[in-house]
Amino acid sequence: MYKGLSPWAVGVKPASLDEAISGAVAAGFGGVEISVREVADLVDTEGKDAVRARFETAGIKPCGFGLPTDFRKDEQTWKEGLAELPRLAAAAEAAGCTRCSTWVMPCSNDLNFDANRRQHIDRFRPIAHILSDFGISLGLEFIGPKTLRDSQRFPFVHTMEAMIAMGAEIGPKVGLLLDCWHWHTSGATIDELLELKPEQVVYVHVNDAPVGVTLDDYIDNQRALPGETGVINIGGFLMALDTIGYEGPITAEPFVDLSGLASDSERLNLISASLDKIFAQR
Repeated sequence: MYKGLSPWAVGVKPASLDEAISGAVAAGFGGVEISVREVADLVDTEGKDAVRARFETAGIKPCGFGLPTDFRKDEQTWKEGLAELPRLAAAAEAAGCTRCSTWVMPCSNDLNFDANRRQHIDRFRPIAHILSDFGISLGLEFIGPKTLRDSQRFPFVHTMEAMIAMGAEIGPKVGLLLDCWHWHTSGATIDELLELKPEQVVYVHVNDAPVGVTLDDYIDNQRALPGETGVINIGGFLMALDTIGYEGPITAEPFVDLSGLASDSERLNLISASLDKIFAQR
């Protein structure tokens, strides 16, 4: 495993791929998330070799990208997203990026559990097949906090086990975007992590939880920097991923306000140091 950077998740908005790469390298990350549409445009204008060379020259990996297909809205929007996905997936493949991920809402006001599950499978299945054709795995994130799944009429998939089961019905190269926050807030265990196969973990997010909050009372966007509070057993979490053979990126998604820091480089250095701290615990 290695330190991955999602600039947008820590309040940094690079103006270009080159800026994202240089910021990640300067702060000591081993990989950086890409904007797949920007990469596709660069492939069109400069060619795939020039895009891949950016990463190779910098000595950094394109560690992943967010699913660009909007599967949550109406059917027409989803179909339009499917139509553009082959071009975007081809660009990701050209850049050497083999991991794509998205999150799944743990509730719905419109669809009961069974109808919602069927719609997710039906919409994700062609997405997963297109990505797989370009050697790309799809990671689906389950959302753990009870406060969120209770916020709408019908609860939905919100555990690791249930997401793995749904992914198995979707198709090839489908696994988890595994966030230690959702692992913790859903009440999952180290033993459950140790039962996973490495290919079932596509992407990993890390953070920490506030002190003094009961399991049922966590609010999804009230988190802490990785290793900041020690509430989440991040050392055990990472050791379990080491044990099963996960070799992908570990990326911070702390949802904390870093606007008090004077520059993007300070923010990136802080995040990098927090990842170093938790890596030392495994």
